[in-house]
Amino acid sequence: MTSIRVRLFIAFFISFLFLSLNHQESSAQVNNEIQSAETDKVVRVVRFSGNSDVGNGTLKRLVRTQNNREFLGIPRFTPWYYIHQAIGVGESPAYLNREVVSTDIDRISTYYQNLGYFEASVDTSIIEYRPDRVEVSFIIEEGPRSKIRSVSYRGWPDFEDEYKLPDFYSDSEFGTDMKNDSTFSTDRFYRVADLRTEQTRIVNFLKNNGFASVQRDSVLALVKPIADEENTYDVLYSINPGQLYTFGDVHIRLAGPDISDEYEESRQISDEEHTMPGYSIYIDKQESAQTRFSLLYEQIAFKPGESFDQSAYIRSVNAFQNLGIFLTNRFGLNEDGSSPDYSRSEIPVYIDLQSIPKHSIRAELFGMRRYGFGTGFGINYNNNNLRGRADNFSLGVNTSFEYVPAGTITEISPQDPETGRTTRSGATFFQSYEVRAEYTVPRLNFPLQTFQNRSWVQSSRTRYALTYSQSDQLFFRINSDIRFNLRYEVTHSDKLTSLFDLIEVDIIDTDPSAQFRQNLIDEFGEQSIEFQRIEEDFRPQVSSIIRYTIRNRDVDLIKRASGFSTELSAAIGGNIPYLIDRYISNPGTVDQSLPPPFNLSSNELQYSRFIKFSADFRRYLELSPSLVFAARSFTGFSQPIFDSRSIPLNRRFFAGGSNDIRGWAPFELGPGGITGTPAVPGGEIKLAAFKEFRQTFLRDFLNTDWQLAWHTDAGNIWYGQRTSLLDQDDDELLDEGRFYFNKFYNQIAVGSGLGLRFDFEFLVVRFDLTYRIHDLEEGWFNNSRPRFSFGIGHSF
Repeated sequence: MTSIRVRLFIAFFISFLFLSLNHQESSAQVNNEIQSAETDKVVRVVRFSGNSDVGNGTLKRLVRTQNNREFLGIPRFTPWYYIHQAIGVGESPAYLNREVVSTDIDRISTYYQNLGYFEASVDTSIIEYRPDRVEVSFIIEEGPRSKIRSVSYRGWPDFEDEYKLPDFYSDSEFGTDMKNDSTFSTDRFYRVADLRTEQTRIVNFLKNNGFASVQRDSVLALVKPIADEENTYDVLYSINPGQLYTFGDVHIRLAGPDISDEYEESRQISDEEHTMPGYSIYIDKQESAQTRFSLLYEQIAFKPGESFDQSAYIRSVNAFQNLGIFLTNRFGLNEDGSSPDYSRSEIPVYIDLQSIPKHSIRAELFGMRRYGFGTGFGINYNNNNLRGRADNFSLGVNTSFEYVPAGTITEISPQDPETGRTTRSGATFFQSYEVRAEYTVPRLNFPLQTFQNRSWVQSSRTRYALTYSQSDQLFFRINSDIRFNLRYEVTHSDKLTSLFDLIEVDIIDTDPSAQFRQNLIDEFGEQSIEFQRIEEDFRPQVSSIIRYTIRNRDVDLIKRASGFSTELSAAIGGNIPYLIDRYISNPGTVDQSLPPPFNLSSNELQYSRFIKFSADFRRYLELSPSLVFAARSFTGFSQPIFDSRSIPLNRRFFAGGSNDIRGWAPFELGPGGITGTPAVPGGEIKLAAFKEFRQTFLRDFLNTDWQLAWHTDAGNIWYGQRTSLLDQDDDELLDEGRFYFNKFYNQIAVGSGLGLRFDFEFLVVRFDLTYRIHDLEEGWFNNSRPRFSFGIGHSF
C-alpha cells in the first residue's frame, strides 16, 4: 500500500509540474517579446561587491534586476530555466534591461543614504562571459557611516500632568541618557527609519493628548552636522502642535439587518458617568436591530467633552467591531465623512452600524463507514445577540448510527474455552449522540469583572461550554462523558492574548467489554503489570485543570511566511475533584475517587493531581521573495503531585502525526526508546524541534501558488521520574522510556523528506513524504520506507 501511495504521489507531482511549466511559458511570453526587443542577453548571475554592512539578501530583494529563480537558493541552479532551454517549456530567460539596472543603482544609493552612508557610491559592471550570457555586478563603496550625537525636542505645549513628557521620553528608542529636560545624549548610527519612527511617536503622543490637528509635517527633524566631529550629527525635532481640541457629541446610528430610512428608537445619553456636562451621546436605532441602548454607549472609551484622544477613539471603533454582531458602515470625525473641521475646538464623532441577522440554524447529514455502514445528523442553533447585549448562545446536537453486519466483529465465546473467541452471529448496532451548549459574553464576568476596564485589556470574552455525550464503541461503552469549561479570553494588543481556563472538568464513565480485556490479556498476559496499567488508564475517571496561556503572535496564520509565534502555558490539575473528595463526598477522608454523576452507573470515578508546563516557539524568515525558512521548538513537562502516581491519559504529551513529528503515526512514537505498544501510553516530558524550507516555484497557476518543501522533524516523549511500574520481582519496567540526561539524546527520533504545498488564498493543502532518518528501532539511515501524510494548513 505504501509503494502505491508513493507512485501515485510522484505521478501527481510530475503531471502537475508539466502543466505548470507550460503555464509559465505562456504567461511569460508577452514580457519576453517586450524585453527581447531591447536585448537578447540573459542575466545568469547578479552579484554585489563592497557591501560589508548590508547583506546580499537584502540588496537582492531591493533591486529589480534578477536572474532566473534558483532552486532552494543554490547559486546558478535554475532548473526551470534549464528545462526551458532543453524542451521549450519552463521559466523563460531573465533578459537584461539596462534601464532597470540604472534604476537599481538609484535604489541602492537611496537605501544606503537612509542608513547614514552619505558618501556611499554605487556603480555597475556588466560582463558578457559567454555569448548572450551576462553577469551583472553592483560595485558598492559604502564609505563611513554617520552617527547621531544627540536628539532634542523644541516646541512642546504645556501639559497639566507633569509626568506626561518624562513618560514619553522613557519610551524613546534613543535611550535614557538625558543631558537636560529636552535632549538625549546618544551614540547610535544614523537611520532614517529611526527618525521617522520617533516622528510618528510624537504625532501620536500629541493626538492622544488633545492636539487632534497635528500632522506629520507638524513635526520636522532638523539634522545638523557637528563641525569638529566628522560624520556626526545632532537632531532637533521642531514641533508645532496646533491648538487643543475636545471631543464633541457622539452620534451613533444602528440599522437592522435590512436597512431602511426610518429609525424608530432614539435616546440621548447625558449622565455624568458617560458624558461631560453640556455634551451628549445621541443614539438612533431601528427596532429590527434588537439591541439595547446600553450596549452601544458602553463601547465608547471616552466621554464627550473630554480632551481629544485618538487612541480612545480607535479603541471605541474596535470595540464595536469586536462584538461580532455589527457591520461598521462608516465612522469618522465629520458628518459627511470628510476630514475633521479643525476650525472648531470640538470634534464630534459619527458611527454608523448595521446589525447582522440574529438567529441562524445549520444542519448537516453525513454518511460513515467504520466497522459497518452508518449515517449521522447534526443541527446547530446560534443566537449572536442574546438579551440584546451581544451575548452569543449556541446549542448543537449530533447523533450517529452504525449498522455492523453479522460476522464482522469477533468477541469472546463462552462456548469455546480453547480459543476464547468466535465470530459474532448477529448483527450489531452502534449509536452515539452529543449535546453541546456554549454561552459567550463580550466582557469579563465574575470573578474577573474588576479587570474589565484596565488599560491592558483591549477586548475580552468569557466563554461557558458544556458538553454531554454517550456512545457505543468497539468493545466498550461510554456511559457518559461530561465536559465543562469556563474560559476568560483577553486581547492585550494586536499581538498579545491571554487565555485563562478557570474551570475545565472532564468526567468520563466507561464500561470496557470482556473483549477489550481479552485483547489486552492476549498481548500482555492477565497477570502482567502492563495489562493492569492500561486497564487503569481506561477506567472511569474525572480530571480537572486550571490553566493560564499567553500567546504572542505576529504572523499570518495561513501563509506563515514571516514573523513569529510564542505560546507559554502553565497548569495545575486535579484540585476540584480533590476538594469534592475531601470536603463533600466523604468529609475528612481522601479516597482519590468520586461517585458517578447523577447515578448513571455504579462505577467509581478516579482522579489524580498534577502540574503541567509547555513552551512553543515558532519563527518564520523570508530568505527571498520565493523562499521561506520556518522553525519551531516545543518543550513540555508534567508531573503527578502529592499522593498521585500518574497523569490522566488526556493530559499527557504524545508524539507523531502529520502536524507533529512526521514519519510516525499519531501516538506511535516513544516514550523514550520503547518500541511497539508502550506499557503506559503518552509521556510527561516532550522535546521536539522542526524546520522547513518552502520554495515557491510556480505562482498563480490554477489559482494557487505551488511550493516545494524540505522538512526535518526531531523529538520524542519520555516518562517522568515519578511514573513507575514494577514487575512481580519489583524490577522497574519503564527505565527504557524514562528521561535521563545521559541518554535522552540517543532517543531523539528524526524524520526528513520532501513535500508539496498548494497555497490558495484562504488555505494551504499539504502533501509530505517522510523518511525515518533515525528510527529508534532500526537505527540511523536503516529504514528506507517513506511515510505519506496529508494535511490542511502548514504543519507549523
